[in-house]
Amino acid sequence: MAHNVAILGASGYTGAELIRLISQHPNIEITALGAERKAGMQMADVFPHLRHLSLPTLCTIDEIDFSQIDLCFCALPHKTSQQVIANLPSDLKIVDLSADFRLRDPAEYEKWYGNAHAALAQQGEAVYGLTEFYRSEITSARLVAGTGCNAATGQFALRPLISAGVIDLDEIILDMKCAVSGAGRALKENLLHAELSEGYNAYALGSTHRHLGEFDQEFSLIAGRPVKVQFTPHLLPVNRGILATTYVKGDAVDIHATFAAAYREEPFIEVLPFGTAPSTHDVRGSNFVHIGVAADRVAGRATVFAALDNLTKGSSGQALQNANLMLGEDETAGLMMAPLFP
Repeated sequence: MAHNVAILGASGYTGAELIRLISQHPNIEITALGAERKAGMQMADVFPHLRHLSLPTLCTIDEIDFSQIDLCFCALPHKTSQQVIANLPSDLKIVDLSADFRLRDPAEYEKWYGNAHAALAQQGEAVYGLTEFYRSEITSARLVAGTGCNAATGQFALRPLISAGVIDLDEIILDMKCAVSGAGRALKENLLHAELSEGYNAYALGSTHRHLGEFDQEFSLIAGRPVKVQFTPHLLPVNRGILATTYVKGDAVDIHATFAAAYREEPFIEVLPFGTAPSTHDVRGSNFVHIGVAADRVAGRATVFAALDNLTKGSSGQALQNANLMLGEDETAGLMMAPLFP
């Protein structure tokens, strides 16, 4: 049976990625595409790489008949998303790709995002959307909050280790390299080609990156006590991909074995042979995560690597994976495409 879906924010990168993925899904039909500023346009004019698809004309949210929609993807900016979702039908299944429902504590949301939450009732029912760790809750959820792409990468690299108690929780350094598409499609001076290319810089220094709120929430929940990682993201002049290099204290062989056991049955997570590091090239355009572990020259220290595509597994692929569970579809439907290389 085909499921009808709507995508709000269809003119952004994650909206376009959702369309690309869903176009290969056997049982999902795109019925409506919301894009306020580009309403009335054809998707082929906004994203020419999708011109081969037969898609609805872009429209405003008010023009969508949600009574005909089984599930709605919200690929809208934070703050906007909560305002829109608060006014959607209360029985509509929703996968939100923004930051608005990721943090369970409204005070934490206000701390990290600078405004009071405007949809507290919906926030209270939202399930955190890291599929591999919240699968059963997502299956029965009405509203799923997609993770941040950086937050997903860091959690794939650390959650099993925290759960198993094989690393020192007070000595975690997370160094992350991030593609520019993670900043969205809006025009920003520092993302102009002349200002971004041929360079490499750290950003959101110290304790200012918003995804720290997700790390604090999730890692502390697993450990049963506060866990605060040292985290620095870096902006790379590349279009797609995230590579996390995580420095931990623990036995490298035990750490690798912990990953192998934790991810053995996961269709999208590949644990590489011991001593092998992944590349963002190896996961580009796919829903796969590659995990690597290497021993340090000093006994009792290890380096953990995680690579994923920020637009796919870090956002839109994760959203479709969650939607599959919510709609009773095979979790991998529409998502088993091989990575693009070169």
